[in-house]
Amino acid sequence: MFKTIVALATPPLKSALAIIRLSGDDCFFVADKFFSKKVSTIDHNKIMHGYIMDGDEIVDDVVLLAYIGPHSYTGEDSVEIMCHGSVLIFNRIIQTAIKCGATLATHGEYTSRAYLHGKMDLIQAESVNDLINAESEESKKLSMMSLKGKTSELIKPIKEDFGALYSNIEVNIDYPEYQDIEQANVSKIIEICKKNKDYIGNLIKNGIKGKIIKDGINVAIVGKPNVGKSSILNALLNEDKAIVTDIKGTTRDIVEGKIILNGISINLFDTAGIRDSEDKIESIGIDKSKQELRKADLVIAVFSADSFDEEDKKIMNLISNKLNIIVYNKEDLVTKKEPNKLYLSAITKNVDVLKNKIIEKLELNQSNYDNPSINNVRELGLLQSILVKINHILDTIENTPIDLVSCDVKSIYLDVLSITGEDCDFDVAKEIFSRFCVGK
Repeated sequence: MFKTIVALATPPLKSALAIIRLSGDDCFFVADKFFSKKVSTIDHNKIMHGYIMDGDEIVDDVVLLAYIGPHSYTGEDSVEIMCHGSVLIFNRIIQTAIKCGATLATHGEYTSRAYLHGKMDLIQAESVNDLINAESEESKKLSMMSLKGKTSELIKPIKEDFGALYSNIEVNIDYPEYQDIEQANVSKIIEICKKNKDYIGNLIKNGIKGKIIKDGINVAIVGKPNVGKSSILNALLNEDKAIVTDIKGTTRDIVEGKIILNGISINLFDTAGIRDSEDKIESIGIDKSKQELRKADLVIAVFSADSFDEEDKKIMNLISNKLNIIVYNKEDLVTKKEPNKLYLSAITKNVDVLKNKIIEKLELNQSNYDNPSINNVRELGLLQSILVKINHILDTIENTPIDLVSCDVKSIYLDVLSITGEDCDFDVAKEIFSRFCVGK
């Protein structure tokens, strides 16, 4: 039995209205104890107007929406109370509901119950949190496709292929005397593995692109002191976020900012100038710069257009294994520009060429925006695990007994089920839902 839980479903701020959610097997009976009308006698989903009562005292004049399970978000009897958006009032209603037998909901508990009651799979459940955290229309669009089940459809062909293959192998092993059973021979296993290897490879490739659209990227701006890093940050943000002076070492800590380019959230990090320094405080800033460089998805390395020295060479070595953009700032200082180099003058704030280069580096096309993708870290990790196991089967099948191949096929099948949550350890599910806000 699922006990009734209660939580605020809207932000805990003063507003015109607030919504309080209750859900559970005895939800209507709990509501009967503090609502002025009988809820437990309804026989269909219903909207009711009445009063929240704490004993004989009227707490608020509200609208109550009653949903009979399974026709609710969680799949169980649920109530939503629309009350006045006073912090005092909605807290009092929650306290009254708890006094009448409800329990305060934990993070993501409503969506967790929806998953447990089969209202959505784990891909859809994770997309709920992605939808709440979406920072652009493009990110919202991808999350909505997942919520509607379109992303889950991408997993079905893999599930069907390896489910059928595993069943076939096991039947062949257990009942070899039956001649009318389709044989899961080596060629058939290789055929299915090769087919899914290509398919999963494309899912991973598109998923990584989808993750960029959904989550954005971290971009570190690095270079030695006084090459214009902070000016470039300010120009990209179109505001004076970072202090700009001609004194070397002005930036000593990470300065952050955010922009949206083509629907992608670009998290910018202006770093302290990288150079050899004996100044203790500046050295701490330089170490932070190097840490930020290592964590970044993309590095913008800034050099002065009129010079390139040993310190610049060291920075080039630092970024050699990172996705990077090389920028030559202060273009007004050179009369002859080399082809295929990105020049700009941050002081003029004309950084459109740099913005375009950032988008170009991400190698996205319109299909990445328009089609569903497996773009969640957990889901991508499972796909990569499946790909490793498929490669192992293809590499060893000629010299491996069929019963051992069956173990690998079963492991792949269970990984596929884990993506949608059909064979998911509930401890994993609890960890996922702990990232949600209370009330969702």
